[in-house]
Amino acid sequence: MAKQNILDRAISWLSPERGLKRSLARTRSGVIAPRQAYDGASTGRRTDGWRVVGTSADAEASVGGTRLRDVARDMVRNNPHAWRLRQSITVNTVGTGIIPSVESADEAVRTSIERLLVDHFDSTACDATGRHDVYGLQNLAMGTIVESGEVLIRLRPRLASDGLPLPFQMQVLEPDYLDSSIDGILPGGNRAIRGIEFNKIGQRVAYWLFSEHPGSISSYSLPTSHRVPAERVLHIFRVDRPDQHRGVSWFAPVVMRLRDYADAADAHLVRQKISACFTAFITSVDGGDADGEGPYTYPLEEIGPGMIERLRPGDDVRFGSPPQVDGFAEYARSVLREIAAGMGVSYEALTGDLTGVNFSSGRMGWLEYQRSIDSWRNHMLVPQMLAPIGAWFLDAAAAQTGSRPDARIKWTPPRREMIDPTKEIIAARTAIRAGLSSRAYELRRLGFDPEVLDQEIAADNARADKLELILDSDPRRMSQAGQAQQETAGE
Repeated sequence: MAKQNILDRAISWLSPERGLKRSLARTRSGVIAPRQAYDGASTGRRTDGWRVVGTSADAEASVGGTRLRDVARDMVRNNPHAWRLRQSITVNTVGTGIIPSVESADEAVRTSIERLLVDHFDSTACDATGRHDVYGLQNLAMGTIVESGEVLIRLRPRLASDGLPLPFQMQVLEPDYLDSSIDGILPGGNRAIRGIEFNKIGQRVAYWLFSEHPGSISSYSLPTSHRVPAERVLHIFRVDRPDQHRGVSWFAPVVMRLRDYADAADAHLVRQKISACFTAFITSVDGGDADGEGPYTYPLEEIGPGMIERLRPGDDVRFGSPPQVDGFAEYARSVLREIAAGMGVSYEALTGDLTGVNFSSGRMGWLEYQRSIDSWRNHMLVPQMLAPIGAWFLDAAAAQTGSRPDARIKWTPPRREMIDPTKEIIAARTAIRAGLSSRAYELRRLGFDPEVLDQEIAADNARADKLELILDSDPRRMSQAGQAQQETAGE
């Protein structure tokens, strides 16, 4: 109920009913705001300091995105845990590489395209810098996404005279190459958002890119940007909010925790050094002092291993009490767990600390991390990077052969190392036999292409049959118990 003023009290004295209605009306009209239904939406001492804004994802990134990216890079350069976070996410998501393969009903087409695939992607021919194969480019791109929030991959068409298996290469670019000053309505009616040009229906049509890195020390003048068609540029980033057009460094939720932890570790080290400096103090009862004015003076003493020092009569040795340095280990574990949670990785993956981990807890932690990895692959890398690269490859093959092949490129994630193969293989086999999973699905989970593996098994069996070899590993000949299988009728 609203607090009554003099007029309210006068009206209430003359007509209590009208006074009550007046107070209720003032409360409902917002003169006195009612208590919020949600505690988090209330204002007061407990909610002071919250930055409550209704800005869009692009507006938020435009204010502090660039500085946050530079801070994250500094952390990765100088903070071992920040470097480990980027490395862990990259190697677990990409690993040795997400492998391309050809899917086609025409065996001859599939064979010819696979040969081109190996020649171009399994060599450094696909890299504009000549340093990486396609798997190295994946690793470089993923690390940049984690650190900087986004990455660009530019298609570089080449001439047939360049001697490449296919006439194109790819160049991985940091987001610094995007000219963020190109923003707003452009001549012709298109709209730009921090270097990305959109047409009137919201489709990306071009990127405004610098010809060289704006932070390059070889730049003697301000670099200029130029317009590159969108079909020649891939822009890969994790989309966290609807209508988000630029990526944000993945270190955003944890960068302050990383800084605080680094400061705490430095303070702990300084305390340890100070503690080591407090050793022993010699006092004398005959008037000697440390300022050199008494009858006896003493230089600064040191204690070394095995040293024997004779003291004069009346000298007394007292050992200092250094400051205590307990409790840091528990603090470190607590903060590192927060950092791991903020980055979507497990504590063990961040620190390598496997204390108290058994098969069940290790598997549960890995499965949770694996869900994040699958999400990053299937929702970001495959649709934004790998599928378009596969389309570039087929376009280049069509340009070389004169007709587009009836095929598609599929991507198989790298092999996942098992925590306990004796248990996990049995579980996979049971799921296949029970009809709860397929053999192809289980093989892809392990990083194998089912078609390639089946061909290798068939080739091994044919070679063994030709040489009349009976191997214990051949289930056609030997049972799991090591007994010879009975031949079926008609063999």
